[in-house]
Amino acid sequence: MEFWNIEPEELGQAMAVPVIPRNMPPPGYVKYRHPITGETWNGDGEHPEWLRRALLKEGYRVVELKPEYQQEQQALQQQAGPAA
Repeated sequence: MEFWNIEPEELGQAMAVPVIPRNMPPPGYVKYRHPITGETWNGDGEHPEWLRRALLKEGYRVVELKPEYQQEQQALQQQAGPAA
């Protein structure tokens, strides 16, 4: 302000700048799904108990709880046909 020789009053009122959340998943987004119970978590907040249980006690791997992986597995099973 000294360089330009202006006073604070000349600047006017400060305007609020909206904060845009970055990397927020869209509403309804599911990051993890339990393949048996169908429980879901979008990755926001603290890990749910079902996720801890699935990983630590039930022996699931993280990749197995991702919906994309589960969809791939279902597609492979459908391509293979009924079990003999």
